[in-house]
Amino acid sequence: MTHLTGPERAAYVQGMFTRIARRYDLMNHLMTAGQDARWRREVIRSASLPPHRSFVLDLGAGTGDLAFEALQQHPETTPIAADFTRAMMEIGRNRQNGRLVHWSSADALKLPYADGAFDAVVSGFLLRNVIDIQQALTEQYRVLKPGGMMVALDTTRPRENMISPLIRFHMNTVIPALGRILTGQTDAYTYLPDSSTNFLRAEELAARMAAAGFSEVNFQRKMFGVIAIHWGRK
Repeated sequence: MTHLTGPERAAYVQGMFTRIARRYDLMNHLMTAGQDARWRREVIRSASLPPHRSFVLDLGAGTGDLAFEALQQHPETTPIAADFTRAMMEIGRNRQNGRLVHWSSADALKLPYADGAFDAVVSGFLLRNVIDIQQALTEQYRVLKPGGMMVALDTTRPRENMISPLIRFHMNTVIPALGRILTGQTDAYTYLPDSSTNFLRAEELAARMAAAGFSEVNFQRKMFGVIAIHWGRK
């Protein structure tokens, strides 16, 4: 499905996440051997939220994992969870403390927020799904306050090494099989390895962030190099 482009791809991705919404969190935990929760804690720590009341945008929030983590680490913060898949947000609203999160339907390419509205913009597995990465980065830069942090958790293409065959087996065989068993949606979990394989390398995404205006850009690889956390400051 990664051959799709433009509005056609956006519609496919939205429909796919609607279909897998009920099992999305469980699949994430299984696919990452439970490491996704630790990565999200790192994302919020890297966002360097100010000690006073702050506003953080969890973009492409899904069920709001990063928004909830922000509340866990900074109870005084106001988290806005934005996504273009309503089914995902509905599950998040029904989670414990879901009423403490502000939920918002939003397109990552045209955010409905004022310039400089947020102290931090964070995302988890968003950027590989957008149809225009540079525009998504530009919008995140726009809505950040000066000095604010953008932090993104996403897949990345790993360097070839001795365990590369095992990584490919996990991505191309294990994940689609789990998806079929737990969600009945084989295509959705075929899309995941495909979109990861075709996504930018960590160094390329860092360069895109710099081109969007971010400074102090850096990243850290996780899970044998298939995951990366990127950050940059406005």
